[in-house]
Amino acid sequence: MDGTEQHRRGGQPTLRDVAERAGVSAMTASRVLRDDPQVLPATRERVRAAAAALGYRPNEVARSLRLGRGSGLVGLVVTNLANPFYSRLALGVDSVVVKDGLKTVIGNTGQDPHAERELVADLVARRVDGIIAVPAGADQRHLAAAVAEGVPVVLASRPPEGFAADCVLVDDFGGAHDATARLVRRGHRRIGFLGSPPAVHTGTERLRGYAAALSAAGLAVDDRLVRQGQTEPHEATRAAADLLALREPPTALFCSNNRNTIGAFRAIRALRSSGGPDVALAGFDDFELADALGLPLTLVAYDSDELGRAAARLLATRLNAGGPGTATRGRPVPPPRQVVVSTSLVEYEGGR
Repeated sequence: MDGTEQHRRGGQPTLRDVAERAGVSAMTASRVLRDDPQVLPATRERVRAAAAALGYRPNEVARSLRLGRGSGLVGLVVTNLANPFYSRLALGVDSVVVKDGLKTVIGNTGQDPHAERELVADLVARRVDGIIAVPAGADQRHLAAAVAEGVPVVLASRPPEGFAADCVLVDDFGGAHDATARLVRRGHRRIGFLGSPPAVHTGTERLRGYAAALSAAGLAVDDRLVRQGQTEPHEATRAAADLLALREPPTALFCSNNRNTIGAFRAIRALRSSGGPDVALAGFDDFELADALGLPLTLVAYDSDELGRAAARLLATRLNAGGPGTATRGRPVPPPRQVVVSTSLVEYEGGR
């Protein structure tokens, strides 16, 4: 069975298919597709017509590797593609890397460290030029291994653990502290907390900011009002409903991310519809339609696109410097950098 016949049966067209259709050697077809000016015009026309008819596209990754260049790809590793935060992060990354002729490949880990290890190993095997990762947990040995193999790594939203790398963080502590302090100033003394799994850096820092704001007001953290581990809105709805059903329920809730805020909103709305008391709500991460919920809401806002852009700029600097631990033309590689994205408070429906 010849190459053209194989293509007709559903395979991807190859360089050999193009050559056979044009009636030339594979080497000649390759020269045409590389724009070799020494190939006769009539031959160039036949080869290009054959490539167009077959829908042939060259394997740019393999070609780059043969030429000693990288793959032209940047791996973006995230924990939950269902969260709009990660789509904005990805847009920010892509807006920067595309200027250097790079393309972004996104992988989702689902907060599973094993899936993350496999994904990173696969990206390294595919010779990506660099990796931007939001780690699922504190064990980051696989990311350290990628750096050791010469693949620059930048962490977003969470710092490196056990190895040196560039990172971009949000002011998690400061934002949570400010939002909780605002609830305290409005007279709330029993403030519940809904957060990410304890192993997640952002959840830990935001819990720390919540606790610090209570402490500054002379209030102790009541462990009965703290719920951690919710990653989806339906889990947060159950956790918030449990808090609101306590004998001494909280009068306000602070949520460490948008998924928890959405879930808490549903629990508060259900309580109000059944004649229950009003409960103030504050959360980390602004989100679309937050102004249309119809409940007083305080949100910690920041530019998630900028988080992605900053991570991509750090990666570009690392790539231009020749990668980790090396020097280019006598210039030392800069030490790992940390960028912190600031936060602000946004009020919807007047707050409480």
